[in-house]
Amino acid sequence: MSDYLVIVESPAKAKTIERYLGKKYKVKASMGHVRDLPKSQMGVNVENNFDPKYITIRGKGPVLKELKTAAKKAKKIYLAADPDREGEAIAWHLAHSLNIDIDSDCRVVFNEITKEAIKESFKHPRSINTDLVDAQQARRILDRLVGYNISPLLWKKVKKGLSAGRVQSIAVRLIIDREKEINEFKPEEYWSINADFVKGSKQFEATFYGIDQKKKPLHNEQEVKGIISNLNKDDYYVKKVTKKEKKRKPASPFTTSLLQQEAARKLNFRAKKTMMIAQQLYEGIEIGKEGTVGLITYMRTDSTRVSQTAQDEAKQYIESKYGEDFIGDNIQKKSSSSNAQDAHEAIRPTSSLREPTSIKEYLKRDQYRLYKLIWERFVSSQMAPAILDTMSVDIDNNGITFRATGSKIKFPGFMKVYVEGSDDKTEDKNKMLPPLKEGDQVFSSDIEPKQHFTQPPPRFTEARLVKTLEELGIGRPSTYAPTLDTIQRRGYVALENKRFIPTELGQIVLELIMEFFPEILNVEFTAKMENELDEIEEGKIPWVQIINEFYEGFEKRLHVAEEEMEKVEIKDEPAGVDCEECGHPMVYKMGRYGKFMACSNFPDCRNTKPIVKEIGVKCPTCSEGNVVERKSKKKRIFYGCDRYPECEFLSWDKPIARKCPKCNEMLVEKRLKKGIQVQCVSCDYKEEQQS
Repeated sequence: MSDYLVIVESPAKAKTIERYLGKKYKVKASMGHVRDLPKSQMGVNVENNFDPKYITIRGKGPVLKELKTAAKKAKKIYLAADPDREGEAIAWHLAHSLNIDIDSDCRVVFNEITKEAIKESFKHPRSINTDLVDAQQARRILDRLVGYNISPLLWKKVKKGLSAGRVQSIAVRLIIDREKEINEFKPEEYWSINADFVKGSKQFEATFYGIDQKKKPLHNEQEVKGIISNLNKDDYYVKKVTKKEKKRKPASPFTTSLLQQEAARKLNFRAKKTMMIAQQLYEGIEIGKEGTVGLITYMRTDSTRVSQTAQDEAKQYIESKYGEDFIGDNIQKKSSSSNAQDAHEAIRPTSSLREPTSIKEYLKRDQYRLYKLIWERFVSSQMAPAILDTMSVDIDNNGITFRATGSKIKFPGFMKVYVEGSDDKTEDKNKMLPPLKEGDQVFSSDIEPKQHFTQPPPRFTEARLVKTLEELGIGRPSTYAPTLDTIQRRGYVALENKRFIPTELGQIVLELIMEFFPEILNVEFTAKMENELDEIEEGKIPWVQIINEFYEGFEKRLHVAEEEMEKVEIKDEPAGVDCEECGHPMVYKMGRYGKFMACSNFPDCRNTKPIVKEIGVKCPTCSEGNVVERKSKKKRIFYGCDRYPECEFLSWDKPIARKCPKCNEMLVEKRLKKGIQVQCVSCDYKEEQQS
């Protein structure tokens, strides 16, 4: 018989913690929530202060029975769910199910699963924080009131299986509004003049800046011709040289949204995948003789705060690895968001001394890549700024100014470990310029005018959308990944080339919600709701008050919508071809993996076909078929013969309509980090890389 019973959410977490606590403790997993609102009904009594009706979740009976049996044998029970609203709610539900006094010291919380953190947390148990529970309960009830009232309306008026929610509706709106911006965008012409200059044996680039040291934009070709015609050959002199020392500070440690953004940029991870792997790293991985170890701190946080202990350990590592000069000033950085709750630390490794390479053999490939990203980001955040020597040179010819800029790293600082990624994949072309001083003559080897057009705003990637939602104060760390997953599963948006595009269904649903429930799509209203949920957590407002204020207006709109919302018929778009099995027209449908063709005679005929796109290349294997672009189930583009399965030609790289000049085999476009390169599949022939 164990003296103490500890209940956590997952078996992996239970295994790690039991090892740290010793024989007197039995650690069991609840497998998440054991109680919830029923799926078959709203489960909220709007007539009685929105009293929720909780039931045991289907399938959780045996788990609850096992926990009750273990609870009877234990002298004391500790509830050790995650340290956030959701975890507090799980502990509260377990307390009710196991008849534990919520005011007793039954709750244990920790930000990392390490021996020291676990042992320390059990020295300071506390009662269940009902304010945290109320905040989670208020969010759950709000979402239930919205979802279980609007969704049935959408089923009746549009199609079955649709849903509406506060955060997901805002996300869809952002994507649709961006698409409108793109469609309505009118490009404006502008020009640049690039020049190659030579000083001695050194060559460098400069760009037209202006006239008489004043910046001048170039709007059309006539202006460019006028500038070039006024240049005197070989009459270029250095007018001004500016040298500066510039400090570049490291990025802060990861919050949840920052981790999702950077994992998307650097590792090509979807938000859902990032959180799944982060959960594994947090709960514990078997690391050789060390046993099961929690490798990172809790991964749902909006704080960039770091404990003094973690800072001191990082300082120790940096000094021993790189030297004292590389240690940062250890000034605590502010949270990245004004809405940050600062409930616990930033996401960081549980030990800076545990280098990624030292544990690589124990981790799966993606676990290693994400751990390495988190480790490098944290260690670099504790390092000294990088110092760059920058140089700007103005070159004059008849009053016409060209400007060249350059930089070189004087002291790498944090850049020795990590440099933050960017959504805008612009290459930093800055290089150090040759030694120049005022009055020096330089010679032009080439003057190249270029026409440009302004570009529309980019479509949202998952990273951009998470960043925008956070900046607007919509959602919280635990909501980003599920929101992105939901809007795709419902068919409201699709991902094309890793960017969101709205579907017709998404636009129809959004228009209906906009017409009848405008507050759901109001960014300020939704952000205000999030802040009010935070105030519930802080004990400033009763949760029933917030729900009641929302429901008064919502209920009125609901009655209007039920009477006035018209039925919408979504017609399938003709595909322009007939079904080869029954002769009926094929139509485009939207499925889980994007658009596909299906027979309009469904369900009598269930013929479906993928949408293929010809690329203008004959199949190199059979010479009869054409190479077409296809998509795998994971939405990765590949190329194959349209005569498949008769011809099984397949290529992940895009074939082109030219043969290799060396061996006459197929040439393909190889996608590299910095552009596209044409290569031969058979020999070593390569062409110059295109950006």
